[in-house]
Amino acid sequence: MSEMHVLLIHGMTGSGPWHWQQWLAGQLREQDVDVELPSFPGPDRPVLADWLPVLRERLEAVPKEAELVVAAHSCGVALWLHHAATIEGRSRRADRVLLVAPPAPDWQHPDAQDIAPYPTDSSALRRAAGITRLVVGTGDPYLSMHQAHGLAEALQVEMDVILDGEHLNTDAGYGPWPAILRWTLYGTVPLNDRFGADTYTAEPRKLRLA
Repeated sequence: MSEMHVLLIHGMTGSGPWHWQQWLAGQLREQDVDVELPSFPGPDRPVLADWLPVLRERLEAVPKEAELVVAAHSCGVALWLHHAATIEGRSRRADRVLLVAPPAPDWQHPDAQDIAPYPTDSSALRRAAGITRLVVGTGDPYLSMHQAHGLAEALQVEMDVILDGEHLNTDAGYGPWPAILRWTLYGTVPLNDRFGADTYTAEPRKLRLA
């Protein structure tokens, strides 16, 4: 069995000490899993041209024999989608990817440069990873449920909807999150909320062939 390497991709402002990405990294290290949570330059003012090379550098550094698992949050999801759409199959392919609480495709922020709009190319997404899954929360100020369903359809991925999950960040109470640890280690789906309550899973109506 191959070794696992987990890459966590933070969003705008990074992942503070109580964020689920920090918690997950700590849990994985306790189980001797190789995990990294790189700090992208200028986290409060993300620039695609600065972030994308860092992501690709970290991907290329992963041993080829390792199982590569990626979990991205918020603007980190947008970064992954930019990456997937522009590699043309030339970069290190992930085995599993989880896209957590992305902003809407047309989201705009004066301090975020070229992060959005982001591409929603389902074929490119499948070239970038073997399995990709989306998880969102109701009440997210950056992504309505209508937009979330549209995004899942565009990407042709299954989507878990967490009731009252909002942006699935520290403000929403997402520090310790056992379901994301189980997904990371074993691929367990669907992803439940932080209390273990059931979630709603939406499946794309029709999978388009690459």
